[in-house]
Amino acid sequence: MRINLKYPFLFVLMIVLQIFIFNNIQLSGYINPQVYIFFILILPVNIKGTVLLLLAFGMGLIIDAFTDALAIHALSSLFMAFFRPAVLRIFSDKIDPEDMSSPSYSNPGTVSLFFYCVILVLIHHSTLFLLELFRFTELIQTLSRILISSGITIFFIMIAFAFIGRSGD
Repeated sequence: MRINLKYPFLFVLMIVLQIFIFNNIQLSGYINPQVYIFFILILPVNIKGTVLLLLAFGMGLIIDAFTDALAIHALSSLFMAFFRPAVLRIFSDKIDPEDMSSPSYSNPGTVSLFFYCVILVLIHHSTLFLLELFRFTELIQTLSRILISSGITIFFIMIAFAFIGRSGD
């Protein structure tokens, strides 16, 4: 039995990159990529729901601890992970319960992978930024922040999928 160390390595790598690089990218308070969620997106298709939710919550909680946030990353990541199986079913014709593969450019395909990422990143960022603001007086600014940060995050995530896909599954 081969133990895949890819996922524990990615878990730690995404946290380190988020804390030391991506948390320091801010332009006018609008561009704030949350690239750590790539880890949730790339987990195997058949991962058990409980494990998926625990990993997402744990990762979010670690990011919260390093950013002095009040569990908004944990809740946003948990919310995104909750919807992940449904979004995967939408973009994958057939999900085999025995399928150990991760989403990639070849599985379910480039266009489907892009929309899979867009939907889940928008779910995550909408939850994150609406919880962060927690009022509707600045709704237009919050919506533009969600869209701009999501666009930048998706850009980095699609690059990460390309990089991981080349390095072999």
